[in-house]
Amino acid sequence: MDQLRAGVRLRIVLGHLGHPLAAAIVAHPTSGTSSPASFQPQQFQYTLDNNVLSLEQRKFYEENGYLVIKNLVSHADIQRFRSEFERICRKEVRPPGLMVMKDVAIVKSEQNLSEKSVTKIQDFQEDEELFRYCTLPEILKYVECFTGPNIMAMHTMLINKPPDVGKKTSRHPLHQDLHYFPFRPSNLIVCAWTAMEHIDRNNGCLVVLPGTHKGPLKPHDYPQWEGGVNIMYHGIQDYEKNNARVHLVMEKGDTVFFHPLLIHGSGRNRTQGFRKV
Repeated sequence: MDQLRAGVRLRIVLGHLGHPLAAAIVAHPTSGTSSPASFQPQQFQYTLDNNVLSLEQRKFYEENGYLVIKNLVSHADIQRFRSEFERICRKEVRPPGLMVMKDVAIVKSEQNLSEKSVTKIQDFQEDEELFRYCTLPEILKYVECFTGPNIMAMHTMLINKPPDVGKKTSRHPLHQDLHYFPFRPSNLIVCAWTAMEHIDRNNGCLVVLPGTHKGPLKPHDYPQWEGGVNIMYHGIQDYEKNNARVHLVMEKGDTVFFHPLLIHGSGRNRTQGFRKV
């Protein structure tokens, strides 16, 4: 049954690549009557009935706006993604439409394109190897719990947070992803964020403000940071400073799924290595 559902999801995703009109794709319902929470559908606003999430997991996401799944992506897949990223940095492959970004604090010191100068690549949908992440059955199995089976990958990134050189530019200000998305409804959007190595506060783990997904989209702008701000690193201007913060310590392969209105960001990388997700 799981293989059949995975096959259906994969055909839908691959179908989107050849059919720009989503209406041409037929959605295939996969939720069964055995859903652990189907007897209380009225209490769930941010998750769909499914047989993947436990009742406790659904309640946690509904209340907090995020959910961490441990050891979801294999180390072998992560190594393949890392190798492809390194190939892109060496200009061995140049996928069309790919955006390569550099940290504002190191762009002058690292003139040549390399893993030490590239801090993020995004829109890698034309790179067959990296886009494979978006078709992994283990990822889609959870994504479907939030979006339904008619899944579209809308934005792709591999983040290579660099060691901070003292200007704190490796930070990512608190923001909401929906600020960057011109599509709706927000409750059918989810982000999948996979750690490619151990991540904690030392190398700039993700920090989230639980429950903020229940609020509105807030105004964003560049923060007034003395050391400078990376391009498109917009931040919220008027969030509640007393909101509880949770720092997500994650191991290689762990994946957090979160709502596009959840306020989140990341601190600076205090180590000498690059932190990849």
